[in-house]
Amino acid sequence: MTSMRIKSPRLPRLRKRHLVKQTAGMEPAIQGRMEGAEETALLRKMDAYWRAANYLSVGQIYLMKNPLLRRPLKRDDIKPRLLGHWGTTPGLNFIYVHLNRVIKEHDLSMIYLAGPGHGGPGVVANAYLEGTYSEVYHEISQSERGMQRLFKQFSFPGGIPSHAAPETPGSINEGGELGYVLTHAFGAVFDNPELIAAAVIGDGEAETGPLATSWHSNKFLNPVHDGAVLPILHLNGYKIAGPTVLARLPHHELRSLLEGYGYKPYFVEGVEPLATHRLMASVLDVVIAEITGIQQKARAEGFKTRPMWPMIVLRSPKGWTGPKVVDSVQIEGTFRAHQVPMADMDKPEHIRILERWMKSYQPEKLFDQKGSLRPELAELAPKGDRRMSANPNANGGQLLRDLQLPDFYDYAVKVLRPGAAQVSATTVQGQFIRDVLRLNEERKNFRVFSPDETASNRWSAVFEVTERCSTAEILPSDYKVSPDGRVMEVLSEHMCQGWLEGYLLTGRHGFFSCYEAFIHIVDSMFNQHAKWLEATRHIPWRKPVASLNYLLTSHVWRQDHNGFSHQDPGFIDVVANKRSEVIRIYLPPDANTLLSVTDHCLRSRNYVNVIVAGKQLAPQWLDMDAAVKHCTLGIGIWDWASNDKGFEPDVVMACAGDVPTMETLAAVDLMRLNFPDLKIRMVNVVDLMRLQPASEHPHGMTDKNFDVLFTKDKPVIFAFHGYPMLIHKLTYRRANHSNIHVRGYKERGTTTTPFDMVVLNDLDRFHLVMDVIDRVPKLGSRAAYVKQALLRKLIDHKRYIREHGEDMPEVRNWKWSGEKFGD
Repeated sequence: MTSMRIKSPRLPRLRKRHLVKQTAGMEPAIQGRMEGAEETALLRKMDAYWRAANYLSVGQIYLMKNPLLRRPLKRDDIKPRLLGHWGTTPGLNFIYVHLNRVIKEHDLSMIYLAGPGHGGPGVVANAYLEGTYSEVYHEISQSERGMQRLFKQFSFPGGIPSHAAPETPGSINEGGELGYVLTHAFGAVFDNPELIAAAVIGDGEAETGPLATSWHSNKFLNPVHDGAVLPILHLNGYKIAGPTVLARLPHHELRSLLEGYGYKPYFVEGVEPLATHRLMASVLDVVIAEITGIQQKARAEGFKTRPMWPMIVLRSPKGWTGPKVVDSVQIEGTFRAHQVPMADMDKPEHIRILERWMKSYQPEKLFDQKGSLRPELAELAPKGDRRMSANPNANGGQLLRDLQLPDFYDYAVKVLRPGAAQVSATTVQGQFIRDVLRLNEERKNFRVFSPDETASNRWSAVFEVTERCSTAEILPSDYKVSPDGRVMEVLSEHMCQGWLEGYLLTGRHGFFSCYEAFIHIVDSMFNQHAKWLEATRHIPWRKPVASLNYLLTSHVWRQDHNGFSHQDPGFIDVVANKRSEVIRIYLPPDANTLLSVTDHCLRSRNYVNVIVAGKQLAPQWLDMDAAVKHCTLGIGIWDWASNDKGFEPDVVMACAGDVPTMETLAAVDLMRLNFPDLKIRMVNVVDLMRLQPASEHPHGMTDKNFDVLFTKDKPVIFAFHGYPMLIHKLTYRRANHSNIHVRGYKERGTTTTPFDMVVLNDLDRFHLVMDVIDRVPKLGSRAAYVKQALLRKLIDHKRYIREHGEDMPEVRNWKWSGEKFGD
């Protein structure tokens, strides 16, 4: 299939120098469309609607008073600080009005994702023109007064951000950080067969790594049961200051690039409004017809082969319709149009330019005396839920249905006594996830996402009920790969995260499993999603969505085979920095606690849940009843590993994480046998946020309860899964903080044995016991021989692993038993 390139017949000579050379011939199916008198009248109305959106966009950037210019513009009508971006906005508005036409003509369900985040004024303007903005913000009415409030609030204290933020009706992609519009769009249409996600990609955004990769999302889209994504690459030539890569490619290179990605690109370019409107309308008719044809054929005949989905490349001047020259310097069509064309409004000439600019849109022909959009223009917008700013898919909580969940008790590991059973916790979790997929197969509202690690992370059970999704070529040698698969695997953490976010924000559920060290790749994406959730908690019309659930496994303490590059537990530090209303961090110590936590997370709303759990065979400590109670409390004393009941403890042995828990119990075992009179309290933490004060986190403990658990003055030896400073950060306000001594990851790693990893970081049982000896005064000199024996054991350990390549039998085969520590 070949690409289409549509040429404006009245392209100005000046502009032609900046455009690629025209190709010969045009697609016959496009010629002659939108040419009649009736169509021309419609296009003129659309042009007026576009001017209205542009007028409102400029007003948001500049004005705080005099919104309809009923009197000459003055300096005090203009904001003291000008914040916002004009350059990409007119192109976004142009696309929006054209999408409205096809939505209305074909009764489409469509959402609009503005990749250029700095186009916020345009997305807000269109939501206002459609009436949605006034419906959710009653004070921003369809009147002159409402328009003034609309203008003033933009990038103003107490107002709204400059991006297509959560406050913007119709948005699921803020675009404050560039690169994610395509992944969000594809995530939105998976299992959403009636939806079209129009994803406008800025040419600056197109230079980001995540965006460059996300073109490949079309290899995972099945037209039988998925919706469609319409990528619209908007080339206006510049970023903040420099030219953009794709805008400067020769036409044949850009066409070949996009065709190589698997798209059928249609090129539209122009400056003269009516001619460019005509071209865009003609192309959209063809594109919508192709999308509809692809879906109808696949749904009638079944999936046969991956289609070449259409897309549009719109080339327009940066700052289109804005001032052409300011202070004798060209603005329109250059990087100078990116933000605010005239920033110094203390210059009278700049005020006059702004006034001429805004009046060039002819506001008196667009808005009536009340300040409302004239009825003949307002009728161009779709009605009700068909408005892109009011589409329920862009407020996914409206569509969210609870998952059908199996009873996690049915997967319980039998624990006859602590530590007797050896089980892979995530293998058991995978069986639970398998049945979540099975129970929700008809609803098609749950998928799992992973960067090629589903099986590695021990979720292989899911392949008993589904496959890996791919609509690319499938070979006989492939294992569990199908166009209908519900396991989304691609070796890009960015794509997995973006797909999942789009899936959740449109009212579905999901789970993201990843190697712990490499989840850092999406640190900033998590950051943006957490901020989105935080903002929506204070927006009444935004309905809660399903939580974003992470499983982090193949973790730092069991990456002994892959080595230092795979050893990093720091993602939980990143998460802990976010607002407490939206983040939860769980470190279940065994399979039964992991099942309880997983069930809880899948039922939760509007959180980011991070679960850290090992995939290797490990001891199981709690039966299911005990596990549920422990997880419900989030923190607690393990009485079977403590001997201080009825007494003040001499030491509190605390732990969080599966390997730290095992090492702590092994240390307790040594101490109970070597120091039988030592009163030991063993405390395990599942919910890390329980350590914070109640004033800082909803799960936090009161000072009184914390002091009862950890005491006010006794030494606390805390074995932690991650970096030690996080525990200090969470507990620094507590009365006993000066006595809390934390062992955790100290950035010491290599390819070595499992036990040597904890030894390298002083988290092993021997170091923990020595910490107790050093901090419990009553042990004194009588512990000297034990401490010497521990040091000798560490020497024996190093020699043994270098000779045998595995840990010593007494470490490798250790069980919670109570047998006396050797000589």
